[in-house]
Amino acid sequence: MPSEQWTHPEPGDGPAAVAAQPSPEQVIAGLRATSEGGAELTQLLTPEGERVPSPQFDKYVEDVDAEALRGLYRDMVLVRRADREANAMQRQGQLGIWVPLLGQEAAQIGSGRALKANDMAFPSYREHGVAYARGVDMKDLLGIFRCTDHSGWDYQQHGFHPYTIVIGNQVLNAAGYAMGQKFEGKVGDDDGEATICYFGDGATSQGDVHEGFVWAAVYDAPLVFFCQNNQWAISEPTERQSRLPLYQRARGYGFPGIRVDGNDVLACLAVSRWALDECRHGNGPVLIEAFTYRMDAHTTTDDPTRYRLSDELEEWKLKDPIERVRAYLARGGFADQAFFDKIQEEADAFAADLREYTFNMPEPPPERIFSNVYAEGNPVLDAQREEFLSYLDGFVSAGEH
Repeated sequence: MPSEQWTHPEPGDGPAAVAAQPSPEQVIAGLRATSEGGAELTQLLTPEGERVPSPQFDKYVEDVDAEALRGLYRDMVLVRRADREANAMQRQGQLGIWVPLLGQEAAQIGSGRALKANDMAFPSYREHGVAYARGVDMKDLLGIFRCTDHSGWDYQQHGFHPYTIVIGNQVLNAAGYAMGQKFEGKVGDDDGEATICYFGDGATSQGDVHEGFVWAAVYDAPLVFFCQNNQWAISEPTERQSRLPLYQRARGYGFPGIRVDGNDVLACLAVSRWALDECRHGNGPVLIEAFTYRMDAHTTTDDPTRYRLSDELEEWKLKDPIERVRAYLARGGFADQAFFDKIQEEADAFAADLREYTFNMPEPPPERIFSNVYAEGNPVLDAQREEFLSYLDGFVSAGEH
């Protein structure tokens, strides 16, 4: 007798699991039921690197010729190489923690490259690829994880907000920012502004996310909710987070939702362009569920072998976002081995530069923590700084005597 599925089924699919705790068989059944993303998955490149025509979304990537696709491939290779280097540096004690993005390069580069200069992005703490696409120096990210800085970039210049560690909190920030865009009349035509907000499948269980949905819907905010469903909220599968596919949650708030193949950079670019265009013309918000997979740990403090099966990981390796673009370029004669070797050499040099910088990263002076708290001087903060520095000077004086 087949095991019950640990999800709320669609009509005719059979009963949902009734046990308070799912059995291993139920969890596996739920994972297998969603491993392909479902019939409504938007895909333009198959895992084998074959182009899939889309009457709805092809027009959003008409400008992506072979040169542009080679550029997207380069972006993903460089970002992955930087991610792997940062992961290794954390293991060597150079970073306090690292949040890997391995496997999610297409979702981040595709959506990040869809943004225009006057758009704003609100990340969580894993969007290293989006940061790269927005022109943020990857070195500025490393200071966060070495615990020497909060964020080293100008978020207004890059249209990329500082990382948010509190799960889901960035959705409220993004909703408020997008509402401001609407109130200031910055939407309504091709030159309108839009905002995109990134969060994971686990964050959809947080109240902040749903409050953001409500406010954005009520005020027609030009906000794209970009959920990277990497199948695991730390150690809990998506099936423990929702009875329905996550993109369908948009129905309850009255705005459209769509599921895209998160390992397909071309589809992520097209769907994100469409959604951002809807928002900048005043038809937002929109929810995108990028159906992807976290091929590494949640963070470097996590051990994924304790809660997921190795054959699941091996299955998703066959859907690698970088390899499908490589296959498409090679099959179509758009790139040769010399090109791929050159990109790999560039990626290795990129990682070496980040490594050199991290090993020699200067320690900030103690008064740095008081910088940029307020736009202008604040007497209370000034008094706290003087008290703190005086306290530290006391240790120096004691040491001298």
